[in-house]
Amino acid sequence: MINDSVDSITNPMIFNEAILVVVAGPTAVGKTRVTIDLATHFQTEILSADSRQFFREMKIGTAAPSGEELLEVRHHFIGHLSIHEPYNVSRYESDALSKLEELFSLHRIVFLTGGSGLYIDALCNGIDQLPDPDPGLRKQLKNLLHESGISALQEQLQSIDPAFYLTVDKSNPARLIRALEVSLTTGKSYSLFRTHTPKQRPFKILKIGLHLTREILNQRINDRVDQMIARGFIEEARELWPFQHLNALNTVGYKELFDHFREKNSLEIAIEKIKTNTRRYAKRQMTWFGKDEAITWFSPTDIPGIISFISNSV
Repeated sequence: MINDSVDSITNPMIFNEAILVVVAGPTAVGKTRVTIDLATHFQTEILSADSRQFFREMKIGTAAPSGEELLEVRHHFIGHLSIHEPYNVSRYESDALSKLEELFSLHRIVFLTGGSGLYIDALCNGIDQLPDPDPGLRKQLKNLLHESGISALQEQLQSIDPAFYLTVDKSNPARLIRALEVSLTTGKSYSLFRTHTPKQRPFKILKIGLHLTREILNQRINDRVDQMIARGFIEEARELWPFQHLNALNTVGYKELFDHFREKNSLEIAIEKIKTNTRRYAKRQMTWFGKDEAITWFSPTDIPGIISFISNSV
């Protein structure tokens, strides 16, 4: 389904008949290759919505597009930030809209791809304006997580904001911490800041989802982790270990290797945990995207079918 939208913009004429094609799906499903093939066919460019591929120091562990892939099609928001730069979904919404205004002046169709559902949603529907996080409070909550486990965050959020607690992904510490930050900083529940009112956009949006059977996807995840290890992921993580406190590195893959560097487990166990936690992450991604009724699903091998669908829809 194509969603028509209108928004206040610097030059709305640029967006006349402009179309943002979203290619979503779980990690390791093949979004990078598919989107490059599609962008090549439609002679356009790609915008990333992968919140960890933004950081230039995290190339291997985030499975960022290779140098060769980046040469095939022009990408935006890949390795354009440092892990030392604070960044959030609100800034992404603003930056991505600005970049789209530039790209739609050159192309009728632009592709957006990534597995970060929150960032895709921010660009397509907008996000509620939330207060900036307090660094001291965030540090306290992270210490609580480290010392008492995720259950401590869950219990505190349930007490402060039971309504949001019922809907939040309780296994995601970043979401729990953010909700607690807002509640504790403002004295108001996080739920009060969530209006769920979509912002209208001055371009059309077409959403495509990629899916594989769980068995095939799990095998691809396992194989990709092995490939990342072979490409030097351990060495990359060791270089980043001194900065493990940064939010960007609170990421599957790096966290497990950091535990290995602390001698909490063997390398073999760390690698197995990366595979397990990545499979769990992929399951959460599919749950998120599965709720979006605007997505039309395809196999990543069905490039002709996807091209036909886009051509017939626009």
